[in-house]
Amino acid sequence: MMLDQNENSEQLAIVKKKYGFDKPVSTQYLYYINDLSPLSFHSKNPDDYTFLSEGKYNAAFLFAIGSTNVVIKTPYLRESFQKSGKKVSDIIGNTLPNTFVLALFAIIIAIGFGIFLGIISALYKDTWIDRLIALVSTLGMSIPSFFSAILFAWLFGFVLNRYTHLNMTGSLYEVDDFGEGSYIQWKNIILPAIVLGIRPLGVVIQLMRNSLLETFSQDYIRTARAKGLSEFRIIYKHALKNSMNPVVTAISGWFASMLAGAVFVEFIFGWNGLGKEIVEALNNLDLPVIMGSVIVIATTFVVINILVDLIYAWLDPKIKLQ
Repeated sequence: MMLDQNENSEQLAIVKKKYGFDKPVSTQYLYYINDLSPLSFHSKNPDDYTFLSEGKYNAAFLFAIGSTNVVIKTPYLRESFQKSGKKVSDIIGNTLPNTFVLALFAIIIAIGFGIFLGIISALYKDTWIDRLIALVSTLGMSIPSFFSAILFAWLFGFVLNRYTHLNMTGSLYEVDDFGEGSYIQWKNIILPAIVLGIRPLGVVIQLMRNSLLETFSQDYIRTARAKGLSEFRIIYKHALKNSMNPVVTAISGWFASMLAGAVFVEFIFGWNGLGKEIVEALNNLDLPVIMGSVIVIATTFVVINILVDLIYAWLDPKIKLQ
C-alpha cells in the first residue's frame, strides 16, 4: 500500500524493518505496547525499531540499563500508512476537537430539551401531552442516525434552504472566498448536532419522566406540597436534583459514545471530525489511524466514567467514594 506501483522486494524489506513488520507478531505486539506506554524501553542501536529517534518519540531520558535507554514520553500512536508518514497523534489532534464540539452541542440539545420535556411529561402524566412527548421520544430512539442525517440534510439543507439558509454539508471551519484563511461557520453545526442529539434526547425524556414520577411519590414532596410551596419551587428545589442520577448515567454514556458514534453523521454532513477520519481510514485500510482512534475513544470512556462517579457524589452525598 505504501509503495504503490513502485513495490520491489528491496523496498518492501526496508519498509517492513522501519515499522517492525519483519518481527514475529508477538514481538510486534510488545513494540506497540512499548510505543503506547509513558514509561518505555529503547535500544541504543540505530538499526533497531525501538531506537530513540527525536522525530519519532517526544521523550525525556531517565536512565540506562546496559544497551537500553529507559525514558518517559507521550504515547506514540505511530504514523499513517496513507498520509505520507504523518503522525496519527497529529491526525487525531486535528480532528478530535471538531468531534468534541459537535458532541458537546448535541448533548446540550439532548439535556436541555430532554429534561424540559421530561418534566412536562411527568407533570401532565397520562394526558395527550404526555402521549405526544412519548411518541416523540420513541421516534427519536428508533430512527437510525444515518437515516435521520440524510433526511435532515435533504429537508433543511436543500428543500427548505431558502428559509433556513443551512448547508447540506460543511464543517466547523471553512476557507474564505479568497483562500487566504479559514473562519468558523457556526451554522454548519446546527443540523449534525440536532441529528446526533435526537437519540439521547429520547432517552433523557423517558428517564427524566420516570425518575421524576418516582420522586413525586416520596413523603418529603407531599410535605412540601402540604406547606403550600409552588410546583416550580418543589421541582427546582427538591425533586429535580434527586431525580438526576439516572439521567447523568445516560448522558455520560451517550456523550462518550457520541465521540465514536458520530461516524455516520460526520460522514454524511462532511464534518471534518474523528468519525469522518475513521471512515476514510477504513476505506484506505489505514490501520494505525484506526487503532489510534479506537484507543483514544476507549480512553475517553474511562475518563468520562470517572467524572460521572464524582458527579454522583455531588448529586447524592450518601454515595461514598472508596
